[in-house]
Amino acid sequence: MSDLSLPESGRLGLWIRAARPRTLTLSVAPILVGLAHAVATFGRPAWTPVVAATISALAIQIATNLANDASDGEKGLDGPRRLGPQRVTGAGLMSADEVRRGAIAATLIATVSGLVAVAWGGLPILLIGLASVVAAWAYSNGPRPISGTPFGEIFVVAYFGVAAVVGIEWLAAAAVTPTAVLLGVAVGLPAAAVLTVNNHRDRVEDARNGRRTLAILVGARGAVALYALELVGGVALAALATAAPVGAAIVGLVAVPAVLAARALARLPIGRELNGRLAATAGFQLLLALAIAAVFLGGFAG
Repeated sequence: MSDLSLPESGRLGLWIRAARPRTLTLSVAPILVGLAHAVATFGRPAWTPVVAATISALAIQIATNLANDASDGEKGLDGPRRLGPQRVTGAGLMSADEVRRGAIAATLIATVSGLVAVAWGGLPILLIGLASVVAAWAYSNGPRPISGTPFGEIFVVAYFGVAAVVGIEWLAAAAVTPTAVLLGVAVGLPAAAVLTVNNHRDRVEDARNGRRTLAILVGARGAVALYALELVGGVALAALATAAPVGAAIVGLVAVPAVLAARALARLPIGRELNGRLAATAGFQLLLALAIAAVFLGGFAG
């Protein structure tokens, strides 16, 4: 069915589906952590650049999702054998060109909002913004898309973890501490775990299409072990960053759902059942971020 036959409400639903709103917490979680740490460390934040950066981060993630939908659909990677949620380009509901134009529009929104943040944060924010836009398009496009290499998880930790937390702290307080970097890795690891689940689920089809993701390289058991390490490692680093027994104990409680999530993944076969693990893992990252924020805002950190 062509998107041209759909009413406007139906087309809006397709755009929302293509934007993948359930994944947008991956951008919100590190911003929450960076803001909470900045407030606890430096006091009242500068809200204008923080809000602008948040809009920009969400728009960049939407642009990444749309560009991925268009690119993979155009290449025939999201065909009938796909185990993941249906993609609008691969399903023939929208054309690759139209979805790609949506990605360009989201990039423009990210750029305009980002310029407001750059006006406050200067060169460091400009560099982070430029790198984020380039990475958003390089993830699924170009001669060697990041999504088909073993470096996807590193990309996620860098951009959905370290860059986001450090960038927000810089915008909020015009200063950055080493703890912010550690927190960035901590909250970025569960975000990378979302990608690990995705690539673990798609290992057969990805290998058939010539992709060499980290999940393929380490094997099925290795991917499950990597997932557990990403979740538990994130909790451990966050507890270390609190630098106080009470704060570490509060954050440490999140290790329980981390272990339960790892066990759940280990018990599931490769198939569509793993789709539920994607949302659950994104939810875990948000839970960890909320625990970190509560510790710092509640005065339980060292």
